[in-house]
Amino acid sequence: MKKPFLNEDFLLQTETARQLYHEFAKSMPIIDYHNHLLPDQIAQDKQFDNLTQIWLYGDHYKWRAMRAHGVPERYITGDASDWEKFEKWAETVPFTVRNPLYHWTHLELQRYFDVHELLNKDSARRIYDECSAKLRTPEYSVRNLLRKMNVETLCTTDDPADSLEHHQAIAADPFGVRVLPTFRPDKAMAVEDVAAYNAYLDKLAAAAGLDIQTYDDLLAALQSRHDFFHELGSRLSDHGLERLYAAEFTPEQVAAAFLKVRGGKALNQADSEAFKSSILLDLARMDHARGWTQQFHLGALRNNNSRMLRELGPDTGWDSIGDFAQGRRLSTFLDRLDGENKLAKTILYNLNPGDNELMATMVGNFNDGSVAGKVQFGSGWWFLDQKDGMEKQINALSNMGLLSQFVGMLTDSRSFLSYPRHEYFRRVLCNLLGTDVENGELPDDMALLGLIVQNICYGNAKKYFGFGAVPKAVAQPELA
Repeated sequence: MKKPFLNEDFLLQTETARQLYHEFAKSMPIIDYHNHLLPDQIAQDKQFDNLTQIWLYGDHYKWRAMRAHGVPERYITGDASDWEKFEKWAETVPFTVRNPLYHWTHLELQRYFDVHELLNKDSARRIYDECSAKLRTPEYSVRNLLRKMNVETLCTTDDPADSLEHHQAIAADPFGVRVLPTFRPDKAMAVEDVAAYNAYLDKLAAAAGLDIQTYDDLLAALQSRHDFFHELGSRLSDHGLERLYAAEFTPEQVAAAFLKVRGGKALNQADSEAFKSSILLDLARMDHARGWTQQFHLGALRNNNSRMLRELGPDTGWDSIGDFAQGRRLSTFLDRLDGENKLAKTILYNLNPGDNELMATMVGNFNDGSVAGKVQFGSGWWFLDQKDGMEKQINALSNMGLLSQFVGMLTDSRSFLSYPRHEYFRRVLCNLLGTDVENGELPDDMALLGLIVQNICYGNAKKYFGFGAVPKAVAQPELA
């Protein structure tokens, strides 16, 4: 018997899986501890005028699919109208079958807009008009969308030089969802483009109120901003790197390398590696001193299409999985910090699925019993945050570590409509555990398995990051 598409038991193939999801996972609040949502839109409680603006602006997952379907760039990032862009996306959607975009698209239409019609060229106008009309109502403001998805905490991604003024505004006007900054200091390491790097240092110096002329000055400025982030509730850092840096270096070499690049001269490979290795350790020590969690997103090969990079800039859909050697440098980096007793809570995300078992075993080398799951193998990331990628990550973690201590899913998204990805993950998780029970590979113990599911979906992250009570929403005056 054929099952209906995307019904209440979507992805839940056994009775045990259905019980685990509906009774234990479904109602858990969401802690989205890594995303790229814009804090100014939350502070302003932005309302989007139409479905294209909230759904297609900035979403390079959809852009890549449209390009693969033969859609000209004018209808993706170009000057076509919002309706024309949506129409081309709607024409593309039926041909995304077996890509997670097909599931996500229809989950988002259902969960946010109660639209159960399949999106295609024939339904495009009806769906666009209905959803756009809803988006223009107060119920669909950014803050209400977050409430609608039962989001308890979200952590944005912010540069050390950011003013965090929007986070300050949110803190002064709480709405029942905790919104915190995350410290992302990648630009403080990006010495390859000397002119851009020096321009960034000037920006960082202005933010910190300090002159940056030496390596010690750089550390002082970063420490000042780290302290400021902490005051505003930040408890996580994040790094997006091809691989970890763990070269041998001396303080004198690093100081000289910084003076050279600050003077406008390019670094050779050895000095660049030494500088990055040093600053990465110093940043990690800051995280440990504050009790933060550090995150490392490893393995992306970015900006592969140089022509389109020149035309559109970075983060427009020209990145892929890389095949960088990860193990030795990662081991050396973590071991140096552990040897100083300054290894913070750490989450490792890999983009190459061939590194799953490497990551799953590496975290076990540095779990010292001080914190449950102190070093984590993070959830399937970017190209891997789909059913197959999630299952492979869960299986590798289960086989070589403790799935029960996993801090679960995140969106890593720029869209306020991406929160059904947490539901998607929860369904995948419950289906794997339910199948094991039905196969006699796990006991039919709903009390135990239900608790583990709830912890992975919510409880582990809340405890691991130390998130307490959520600020209550400010009471709004009654409308006359």
